[in-house]
Amino acid sequence: MTMQTPRARTLITPAGLMFLAITSLGWGFNWPVTKYLLGELPPLTLRGVTGVIGASLLAALAAMRGQSLKVPRALWPRLMLAALLNVTGWMVLMGLALLWLPASEAALIAYTMPVWASVMAWPVLGERPTVLRAIALAMAFAGLAAIMGGNGIAASEAKLPGIVMALAGSVGFALGTVLAKKLPLQLPPFTAAAWQIGLGCFPVAVVGFLLETSHWDAVTPLGWLLVIYSTVVQFCVAYVAWFAALARLPASVAAIGTMAVPVIGVVASAAALHEPLGPGQIAALVFTLAGVVLATRS
Repeated sequence: MTMQTPRARTLITPAGLMFLAITSLGWGFNWPVTKYLLGELPPLTLRGVTGVIGASLLAALAAMRGQSLKVPRALWPRLMLAALLNVTGWMVLMGLALLWLPASEAALIAYTMPVWASVMAWPVLGERPTVLRAIALAMAFAGLAAIMGGNGIAASEAKLPGIVMALAGSVGFALGTVLAKKLPLQLPPFTAAAWQIGLGCFPVAVVGFLLETSHWDAVTPLGWLLVIYSTVVQFCVAYVAWFAALARLPASVAAIGTMAVPVIGVVASAAALHEPLGPGQIAALVFTLAGVVLATRS
């Protein structure tokens, strides 16, 4: 989610690295968790309901920390835009993408976001493109090509809807990130996160309630545990750890550290869901991470 972050420090502390590891683990494991839950709950209901509950918990945390939940009238338009791009679009498109894609491949496509953000920074922020950004873009496309061609033409055609949706979600998130730099949300971090997640997920939950058939009574005990994980760990623990890491690490170190998320997603999906982890997936992982490294350093 795009939100205001604490001022970065130059010193790298062990506590900061620990909080960064908690964030990466929480977000990384959520990819196979969501993929599994889609076998028990429809995508919009799953993403919308867990998001609304997670936003409520974050709002409670903000109140406990003494952060006001009041939003100045002038900030509402950009807050709504951030919620649309960084939450609604991300939650809906990534949730639907998992219907066609393995969790590992969806995670890899999702984390091409820094590459698209570096490209959009030129027209939106006036940051001229560099050679490193051009190479990063080429690496991102190489990673997508590896995902597309890893299991043959027929498999690629079957995955195409999921690839398009995951890519659209990643590009939308990148646009939200760049716009947030141009029009920052001057709100306390927990307040910004709670409002964005709540505003972004509420319409998703409503549409899911109206259009999908959910059998909550049929959710297995393991499914309920994973719903709790997706709600509490993804939206609360990981975000609290993320803000704690940002307060103790340089922003560049924190950003590069999140590249562990797709790695964890790929490995966890292979181990827990028995998803393929062959040359195609490894090549996609290498190209994607290389592109992200170059994008964050350009």
